[in-house]
Amino acid sequence: MQGAVKVGCCGFPIARARYAEQFPLVEAQETFYQPPEQKTLERWRAVVPAEFEFTLKAWQVITHPATSPTYRRLREKFSETQKRQCGSFQWTGVTEQAWERTAASARALRARIILFQCPASFKPTIENKDNLWKFFHRIKRENFLLAWDPRGQWSGEEIATLCRELNLIHAVDPFHAEPVTSGVCYFRLHGRTGYRYRFTEADLAELAARCQTADPTYVLFNNVSMLDDAQSFMARVSLRL
Repeated sequence: MQGAVKVGCCGFPIARARYAEQFPLVEAQETFYQPPEQKTLERWRAVVPAEFEFTLKAWQVITHPATSPTYRRLREKFSETQKRQCGSFQWTGVTEQAWERTAASARALRARIILFQCPASFKPTIENKDNLWKFFHRIKRENFLLAWDPRGQWSGEEIATLCRELNLIHAVDPFHAEPVTSGVCYFRLHGRTGYRYRFTEADLAELAARCQTADPTYVLFNNVSMLDDAQSFMARVSLRL
């Protein structure tokens, strides 16, 4: 039996209420840069239908070092000591609080899936693997599903082993690599040749074929033309179903 295909964008390319009339899903991006206030997240939740689904990116303080250019959008002020405790899944007071803030954001949005996107600089070193183990064994997972987008130089075998041992979903761009976990699929589409790439009808047909599993498949576009591409894929999937 074929599972559900859930289509959306990474971020809102148009007004939230209007977006939610067209799509069942969005991946919230703001939580990665700086988690919004709870009342803001509750307002987002209130303007979309009850069945609309949010997923969200974990706060960058967990995954990215303080030297990352993405910290330019961080409004919170950290001391030099706190900055050294950021990123690479270190288990510190700073990253523990960052997880608590991320989880609180997910609860406010009634999100089921939390995505951990790593920078390419997060390589498969012994230290980084140890950090992953400690972090995911110490956090309170509640009922969340946790997805990991490793990037970098990780082998499929390394990713598969860690996902199995830490109970993670492998988040991946299916045009660049195959997912190495079974069950729920979490696809993030960045463009076959880069962010400005526009997906062709042949691309979308190939993508639709990859979604024929018994488990839910999340398909999230994250390229310049993500709204148009997501609309085209949504139409294709709707016709197929």
